[in-house]
Amino acid sequence: MEALRASFSPSLHHLHPQTTRHQITQLTLPSFPSLRPTRPAPKPSRLCTALSSSAIETSPPAPELETSRDAEKFDWYAQWYPVMPVCDLDKRRPHAKRVLGIDVVVWWDRNEAAWKVMDDRCSHRLAPLSEGRIDQWGRLQCVYHGWCFDGSGDCKLIPQAPRDGPPVHTFKQACVAVYPSTVQHDIVWFWPNSDPQYKDIITKKKPPSIKELEDPSFTKAMGNRDIPYGYEVLIENLMDPAHVPYAHHGIMGGQTPRKREKVDREGGRPLELSIKKLDINGFVAKQEWGTSRFLPPCIFYANSDPFIDPGNGSASSAEMQKAPSSPLGPNRKLALIFICIPVSPGKSRLIWVFPRNFGVWMDRVVPRWIFHIGQNLILDSDLYLLHVEEHKIMEVGSSNWQKACFVPTKSDALVVGFRKWLNKYAGGQVDWRGKFSGALPPTPPRERLMDRYWSHVVNCSSCNTAYKGLNALEVALQIASVALLGILAATKQSAASAIRRNTVLVMAVLCFAASRWLAHFIYKKFRYHDYDHAFR
Repeated sequence: MEALRASFSPSLHHLHPQTTRHQITQLTLPSFPSLRPTRPAPKPSRLCTALSSSAIETSPPAPELETSRDAEKFDWYAQWYPVMPVCDLDKRRPHAKRVLGIDVVVWWDRNEAAWKVMDDRCSHRLAPLSEGRIDQWGRLQCVYHGWCFDGSGDCKLIPQAPRDGPPVHTFKQACVAVYPSTVQHDIVWFWPNSDPQYKDIITKKKPPSIKELEDPSFTKAMGNRDIPYGYEVLIENLMDPAHVPYAHHGIMGGQTPRKREKVDREGGRPLELSIKKLDINGFVAKQEWGTSRFLPPCIFYANSDPFIDPGNGSASSAEMQKAPSSPLGPNRKLALIFICIPVSPGKSRLIWVFPRNFGVWMDRVVPRWIFHIGQNLILDSDLYLLHVEEHKIMEVGSSNWQKACFVPTKSDALVVGFRKWLNKYAGGQVDWRGKFSGALPPTPPRERLMDRYWSHVVNCSSCNTAYKGLNALEVALQIASVALLGILAATKQSAASAIRRNTVLVMAVLCFAASRWLAHFIYKKFRYHDYDHAFR
């Protein structure tokens, strides 16, 4: 899935004669610092360790994955969380979302001209407000009994209450909890605590800022998808560039090694990844072509800027000379931004955006759903194996990750760095506050697990519009085929009409064939597309 970054690369061939798909896909996400085995052992053991910034060597052992008891505690509920991109939210209706195990309803309050995030349950009998509607006065209406609420969560109407009776709609029990919310980088964010003391939290703490998303010279086309495995597996997979030539073989490639270095068909190779700074606020990592950062709890991104040592705030001249030039060419910049949202155990949500300052015209001409076809295929290609992997991790226990996994090379440095951060500062896992038993959802049939329609299409305004339009076109082609056959049957036979009859027949066949091809296209691109690694 780190591979999502290259899904737009085929169209980059038209941008610059020196920029090729191969060059773009050479970009690999960053990695992490030197993490050596925690203690020497007389014989090999299956410890989850990462090597130091050099090859395997004899050196003083570094501490193993630490637990949060010895460090500052990361508070999962004192952070801003992204909900959805604004471009994929319809102002005409409420939207149901789950973040951090909290069910919320997101809706546009036209009276305040702002997106609101509220508890997704009516104060009356707990019916989901997300199944309601926006009434003619711009209030959120529960469609179970018609109770209406404003953007502050106050109940404005209880139709069943007598007009000459007590104003029960003003009682505190009639209100709905409202979460602080804001829009940043064209994404709706919310603070997962509805206590009134956090009403103005935006004045004290803002969502993370990413410079590429603030620069108007960069493209900002976004995508989102619900993922059938958990936050931890999602984010560490995006931090792992080494899996790209294998898990996404045939879809995209990585940096091709020199012929004498190639050890297999896919072209896997050693990667120089190292973490330079890790603390409660995440980490900064150095990679071969730039810098990557983890901004907990949700953001992992990499860009082509030269690595700047967080210790002295500048890049040394030696590092600048040693660092390879960007494969994109001079003055061209690209960032790979992945926003990983914990939903519930075994479920997460991914928002991705790949801002760049070149080929901007493409995003203005090519609709988003064209890019999403390739990006969803990349997600699908390792979706099943990651879902199964998570279940296997749960079997051994997430706290035993470092004992069950053997990660002896620097290509795993970012993954080990993330696990180190998770154990040292964040309690080893997402804090669900007792909402769940800890068990993962059972594995559904493969076709349901990899379903694209409910996990992406219905939540993407561009893909949803394309899906409806292509289905309408399919029906129109079928109707045209039948109509042409009807015309053919009604036409009287004569020598003069033979050419016309044959033309009508060919057109009918072509319309029918096109409708069948289109139906197959819609199913594979918008419903379900399996990926068989054995035959790639």
